[in-house]
Amino acid sequence: MGKNILQNILILACLIVVQVLICNHIMLFNVAMIFVFIYVVISLPMNLNTGWLLTWAFLGGLIVDIFSDTPGVNSLACTLLAIIKKPAFYAYIPKDDRTKDIEPSLINLGFSVYGKYLFTMVAAYCVLVFTIEYFSFADVKEIVIMSAASAVSTFLILLGIDSLIVNK
Repeated sequence: MGKNILQNILILACLIVVQVLICNHIMLFNVAMIFVFIYVVISLPMNLNTGWLLTWAFLGGLIVDIFSDTPGVNSLACTLLAIIKKPAFYAYIPKDDRTKDIEPSLINLGFSVYGKYLFTMVAAYCVLVFTIEYFSFADVKEIVIMSAASAVSTFLILLGIDSLIVNK
């Protein structure tokens, strides 16, 4: 377990650096942003204590907020993402597998289950980020367009990251 925690810290640090230095400066077609650092929150083991999960999510979001000049947006969205992680995950797996120690990944779950889980989490994060950022429902059309475009692009990038990071 200690090796996994150290590995997750290293992955989180690398993805935060990529997010802050590269992804925050890219806006695809003026509507889509890519959020790579949420991969760690999404892929942490399901048996991880909820307190630790919330702490990792909040700290990861806070570090991105500090370097991105977005006060509290990512930390709030990441914390809410950590809260919905288990219900979103358990919505897609059979009841028999809920007691197993599962680490969400493409290898462990297969594309069908993992794809649905990953897209649900990414879409939820994107909706949360843009809703918190705009803090108004006056621009609902813009929030929906940016959320959808960002969710699709982030989903594709995170699928690639998962295939690179997970040990086969």
